[in-house]
Amino acid sequence: MARATRSNDWGFPRWRGYEAERGAQKVRLCDRHGCDAPGNCPAPKSPNSPERWYFCETHAAEYNKGWDYFAGLSAEEAAKRESDERRDASGYAESRHNAWAGPGDGTRSRDEMRALDVLELDSDADFEAVRAAWRRLAKANHPDVRRGDEDAADRFRAVQAAWEVLRAAEERRQWKPA
Repeated sequence: MARATRSNDWGFPRWRGYEAERGAQKVRLCDRHGCDAPGNCPAPKSPNSPERWYFCETHAAEYNKGWDYFAGLSAEEAAKRESDERRDASGYAESRHNAWAGPGDGTRSRDEMRALDVLELDSDADFEAVRAAWRRLAKANHPDVRRGDEDAADRFRAVQAAWEVLRAAEERRQWKPA
């Protein structure tokens, strides 16, 4: 007679999770014909339909490539919808601690890149170059130097805002928690 073997499922603690099975896990494959990648990105089959396609990341990107969010709207309606969504999307603000949407290496945020464009600098400029460009442009566009020139005043305000963004970012980089 064959000797009985012990199972890991007896007693406490259980050595496997309560939901664990010995069989293979079920994986939904991409709905694109011929693709063997896992399909974990749902996409609607048609507008206002609960039915979904399930694509891999590559085919989901291909499926969404031609998507026009503002299709069928006039220019005024599209501008109004965009402004409403920008105002209401405060919960999706950029993450400062991750520095999202930078030059690709994660060192600069999108706001910092815009500020560098205002100061006419490259994305890899160091802080000394930022300070020098800020001083040069602030002196050139200062309202006391160019009295009555509204364009110069606007450029001066933009340069000051860019300086504030880059100075705050540099201070965040310099500050290291103990």
